[in-house]
Formats: sequence, structure tokens, C-alpha cells
Amino acid sequence: MDKGNQSVVSEFVLLGLGRSWNMQTLLFMVFVMIYLMTLSVNIAVIVLILLDPQLHSPMYFLLANLSFVDMWLSSVTTPKMITDFLRENKTISFGGCMCQILFVHFIGAGEMVLLVVMAYDRYVAICKPLHYSTIMSLRRCTGLVVTAWTAGFVHGMSQLVVIVKLPFCGPRQIDSFFCDIPLVTKLACMDSYNLDILINVDCGLVAVTCFVLLLISYTYILLTVHLSSKTGASKALSTCTAHITVVVIFFVPCIFIYVWPLNITWLDKFLAVFYAVFAPLLNPAIYTLRNKEMRNAVKRFRSYYMDFKENT
Repeated sequence: MDKGNQSVVSEFVLLGLGRSWNMQTLLFMVFVMIYLMTLSVNIAVIVLILLDPQLHSPMYFLLANLSFVDMWLSSVTTPKMITDFLRENKTISFGGCMCQILFVHFIGAGEMVLLVVMAYDRYVAICKPLHYSTIMSLRRCTGLVVTAWTAGFVHGMSQLVVIVKLPFCGPRQIDSFFCDIPLVTKLACMDSYNLDILINVDCGLVAVTCFVLLLISYTYILLTVHLSSKTGASKALSTCTAHITVVVIFFVPCIFIYVWPLNITWLDKFLAVFYAVFAPLLNPAIYTLRNKEMRNAVKRFRSYYMDFKENT
């Protein structure tokens, strides 16, 4: 890290979401509840999958990993945003800002690749059911999850390497609740046009590639089953709907923030909040509510808990 940069700009100012004290107090209470719910729901999904033997399958192994990723994605930005609602000076150190950029892209890209892995799992389960247990072995699933984390780390580091050496010597206000890379590059003491294109290409390579692969995968799944059985198509559609919903919720904000930016401040903030705060809560909720086996697992756990409570 360039020491000259640090001597000029040692911290940035986050303008946050609200300006009035009443609004910030309201937002503080709302986002504290959302964050606690996000942690609780994702932890509950992980614990349920670990404890219930009937959920010890590749699909739920990947779902547990998705919940783990969602917890960290929310935790990168939300706690800082919540504490800033109670502060007059919403500052973040240069190092803290760089860490947010690294982990937002590390975890975000990792989740994108993980969603592709989950689509591959559904493809094998629906289109090649007889070979499912062989293809989606524990070793294969673990390797695919490690690949997702590795891809996320490489992407995050590629973003950090580009931005950490930029000269920051003037403005230091970021009109958001966290250090988002498109907003940070605007503060650099240089023409950032070419740099913005490079960042968009880098993000687009990950986001658009994963999004296209997901669209192709789920389209192929539904077409394959539809051609073989209309009743099977209905079942496959029911199975894949939760996956497709999560894909849309997660990818659409990312594409409009990093790949095809609209440069509308209020809309960018809304998309950032949706991507970083609401998506990690909605993902496990969607899978749990729409998945029959997860609902049955919740009932079994509740029944076991009630029996245990009565016996004690």
C-alpha cells in the first residue's frame, strides 16, 4: 500500500441512507431487526441441515453453504451501517474501506459461482437421476464449493489490486452506506474513465457469465423434462422455482450496480441495500418456504423439541 496515499487520505466519510435524526433512528431499528433475522434464519438452516439425517444430500449441503455465504455477505456491510445510524461522523478508515471492497466482491462472486454449482446439482438430479449419487459425491460437492470460494477470492483480489494503489488526495465523501468500488474510484485524483471500464469488464465477466450459465441450465432442465413428461415438467418447475427466484433477486441488483450502472443515486442505494441486506435474508426464506423437505424437517425438529421438553 502506498504510504503517500495514506498520508493524504486516511479515512472516508460515508453519507449513509438518511440525513435526519428521526429517520436514522427508525432505520437503525429496522435494520437491526433485519440483520438479526438474517443471522437467525441462516444459522437455523445450517443447523437443521446438519442435524436432520434426511437432509444429508448434495442439494442441502450446497444450501447450507449458501446460508453460510449469505451470513458473511450481510455481515460485511450491515453492522457498520447500523452503528453509523447512531453516529454523527460516519467515517471509515482507508484500510477498512479496502477490506469492505475486498470482502464484498470476494463473497459476492463466490455466491454467484455457488449458485451455478447449485444449478448443476439440479441438472444432474433431474436430467441424470440414475447417476446422481455417483456424480454428486461428497468429494465432488466439496471440490465445487472450494472452487466457488477460490473464484470469489481471485475476483475480490483483482478488484483490490486495482484500487488500493489509486491516488486519493481530495474529496473523501462516499454517497452510500459502505465502500462501493464505483463510488470510491470517483474520488481518485485521476481520470477514472478507463479504470471504470476495466472494473465493469471484470465484474461483468463474473456476473454475466454466471447469469447466462444459470439461464441456460434452468432452461435446459425445464425443456428436457417437458419433452419427456408433462407431469414431470410441473414437478421440475416447482423444484427449480426457488432457485430461479434467488438467482433473479441476487443477480439483477449486481448487474445494475457493477456491469450496467444507471448512475441514479437513490436507485443505486436501493439496489445496494437489496443486494447486501435483503437478499441474504430472502434466500433461506425462499428455499425453506418453497421446499417441501425443508418444511417437513422444520416440523420434525419442532416435534422432537416438544417431545424432549415434555420428557424433561
